[in-house]
Amino acid sequence: MKTIDDLAVAGKRVLVRADLNVPLKDGHVADDGRILASLPTLNALTSRGAKVIVCAHLGRPKGKPDLKYSLAPVAVRLGQLLGCRVELAADTVGPSAHALIAALRPGGVIMLENLRFNAGETSTDDIERGFFADQLAGPTDLYVADGFGVLHRKQASVYDVPLRTPSAAGYLVQAEVAALSRLTGHIRRPYVVVLGGAKVADKFSAIASLIGSADQILVGGTMAFPFLAAKGFKVGTSLVEAGQVDIAAGYLEQAAGTGTEIVLPSDVIVAAEPAPDIPHAVVTADAIPQDQAGLDIGPESAALFAVTIRQAGTVFWNGPMGVFELPAFAGGTKAVARALIDGDAFNVVGGGDTGAATRALGFPDAMFDYVSTGGGASLEFIQGKTLPGLAVLEES
Repeated sequence: MKTIDDLAVAGKRVLVRADLNVPLKDGHVADDGRILASLPTLNALTSRGAKVIVCAHLGRPKGKPDLKYSLAPVAVRLGQLLGCRVELAADTVGPSAHALIAALRPGGVIMLENLRFNAGETSTDDIERGFFADQLAGPTDLYVADGFGVLHRKQASVYDVPLRTPSAAGYLVQAEVAALSRLTGHIRRPYVVVLGGAKVADKFSAIASLIGSADQILVGGTMAFPFLAAKGFKVGTSLVEAGQVDIAAGYLEQAAGTGTEIVLPSDVIVAAEPAPDIPHAVVTADAIPQDQAGLDIGPESAALFAVTIRQAGTVFWNGPMGVFELPAFAGGTKAVARALIDGDAFNVVGGGDTGAATRALGFPDAMFDYVSTGGGASLEFIQGKTLPGLAVLEES
């Protein structure tokens, strides 16, 4: 796989696909972890005289412009971190983008507006997607893939553009592959996987692949409730999607036959809703009130998870243990983070939400061995799945 060190970039128009899908609050970037992760590649390109065109997405605007998902706040923050103005095009492949690209000077940086404002970016139709890729690649000379978090998507800017343009991987993609490869080769055991978060559907299928490879799978967050329900426990108003209980029951049975231990919370913190200053209580996992939802793992579970993590040789963590944004429900996530830091295991914090959670709770990225920028991508990588955006780079 070629890297940016293999490219002659001086004076060239280099399209960089970054993953800048960051949380916003009041029109400003709330967590700039993914932007910071893109800086080594962007600084290397500009220092070598490249004309850098950054493209990225934000949210899910459904193929048409939506001001709520404009990359304007991201361009401002990127410019602050780079120490230069990053002008944002008003479109992705229209007259504004073409004018800014034409005016770019060596060492300069511009950003295209949200890629997902164009239906062709995420289309499942090869022709429609390819047409948009032709428009993206047209005014550029080289392509650099530096958005690891989207490499598992067969999308125009991820998969089709590098089929049309000389391409290479950026430093972030290199670092991600190197770190995550340590979770697929000779793993130092015990190997503990910690899964949580609210995006259950994105992670649920991963458990099947992890059973048999991991020694323990610790399940918290919303992920835990289909498993608790599969054990016959009442889960109150906790979110459980249709069909997940039967799947969870199958996973528990599968794990019992392979030697992998699925560890569920023994207690949870419940409340009527996730809100500041809401009355809350600790209950055992089999005693969640009918009108309450589990919003964090309880203190007994947090202590058990921490002990297991500290005894591990390798740990992969994807997903907070509760609604970490609210202090009453942040204890489980803090306990997992602290155990990773205090333990001797090689640890990877996987996923944008998890990295944002640890940073928000006062744990800088440097305290962990590696903080991945890609949630779904990192999960698919450690399962051994083919990532389309990575495969196309390896073939180029």
